[in-house]
Amino acid sequence: MKFIVKLFPEIMVKGSAAKKKMVRQLNNNLCALFLRVDKSVKVRYFWDKLEVHADERFVDEVRRILMQTPGIEYFLEVTQFPLSQSLQEMADTVAEHVLDSIEGKTFVVRVKRCGHHAFSSLDAERFIGSVLFHNGKSAGVDLNNADVRIDIEIDERTMNIVSAKRTGLGGYPMGTQGDLLSLMSGGFDSTVASYLTMKRGLKTHFIFFNLGGAAHEIGVKQVALYLWSKFGASHRVHFVTVPFEAVVAELFDKVHMSYMGVMLKRLMLMASERIAEKMNIDVLVTGESVAQVSSQTLRNLAVIDKVTDMLVLRPLATMNKPEIMAIADQIGTRHFAENMPEYCGVISKNPVINASFERMEREAKKFDDAVLEQAIEASSRIAVDKIVEDLSNTAHVEILNTVPANTVVIDIRAEAEEQRNPLGLEAVLTIPFHVLNQQFAKLDQDKAYLLYCEKGVMSQLHAQYLNDKGFANVRVYRPS
Repeated sequence: MKFIVKLFPEIMVKGSAAKKKMVRQLNNNLCALFLRVDKSVKVRYFWDKLEVHADERFVDEVRRILMQTPGIEYFLEVTQFPLSQSLQEMADTVAEHVLDSIEGKTFVVRVKRCGHHAFSSLDAERFIGSVLFHNGKSAGVDLNNADVRIDIEIDERTMNIVSAKRTGLGGYPMGTQGDLLSLMSGGFDSTVASYLTMKRGLKTHFIFFNLGGAAHEIGVKQVALYLWSKFGASHRVHFVTVPFEAVVAELFDKVHMSYMGVMLKRLMLMASERIAEKMNIDVLVTGESVAQVSSQTLRNLAVIDKVTDMLVLRPLATMNKPEIMAIADQIGTRHFAENMPEYCGVISKNPVINASFERMEREAKKFDDAVLEQAIEASSRIAVDKIVEDLSNTAHVEILNTVPANTVVIDIRAEAEEQRNPLGLEAVLTIPFHVLNQQFAKLDQDKAYLLYCEKGVMSQLHAQYLNDKGFANVRVYRPS
């Protein structure tokens, strides 16, 4: 099948040099992504579009990638034919492929044409429409509100009959707008903020401040890996972990209770700035939304930002919670967020909502900066695509290719995915990953369990989580 990829409109209004650079980058990004599908998937580069050619075996995966790659406004799925010399031959070809679809329905023909031909786009629309009307069993032509729209694209040598038009992410191609570091807690706000920067073509790295132990870190790594795999996998990005337990302990000991929330956010920005500089990154991003919680009033945000000279982007600044949650639903991160503990909340008691700059400076002087320095020095960094490999090297969750006797397989995929491609084993439990951690303790603990997911990523992360919780009867099933 052939796909015609149309570019984000803001790309097309750029100067010729900038536009050429962006289209070339999108071409390179798609080539890198399709190489992981199959080397037979090919991309052709044009100044105003891209064309993708794929075997039918890979259509679903190619379609998924095109829908999730920044820089694409929409794409057409087309059947391509050599351009005939006469309108009659063109009309006969179209009729052969669309007559069944217009039976009993109104229709309209729309033609987009580029190049030099003996006919205009309007000539082609009228002639092809007339042939379809006289040779089919349609309910007639309706130029304004037709049941079926037949789209045809013609260039110098080919005619493309459009079978589907699908919406892309828009935005700029990844790799054209620079890098930034996203403060990631794993909740609704930080995941949606990270998605929005990725959608805009920003190479988004992640920094996580660990306040809740190994299980919390695994959970946040899981959602970071998900976001990267879905929207940013054309480029390598990193995940930074900063151990912040000692920092929180110092806050409790030294800083007034009402200023703890604002102070914690300041310390996170300070650490992020230091680490971003080491990574040659100039910009930070947070999921803060004005007035959503006490630390996010305008005054408190101003007090927080006072601690850094680095640009801090807040994509959600004017969004309300339902809007943010709707985006999380759309991109598939809601289940992650709903099961992610909000550890920052433990220090928000009687919080100040209109912090004083002078009082904040006095509170900051009470804090031992050496504690923050130690946390920064103890930070670790890993490429996001190496998260599962690193987990395997450090935790050694056992992976089996066959199912031993008296062992139960738990399919942890989302319900729609499991129904689309059933595992095909007898006595399989279906427990989606987002409820597994809560439901596993209710199962018969005298039995052994194998977790299964299609790529073995979620299953390994959740097996490690359950192992850390003391469940030694959990392994991973990865069929050979």
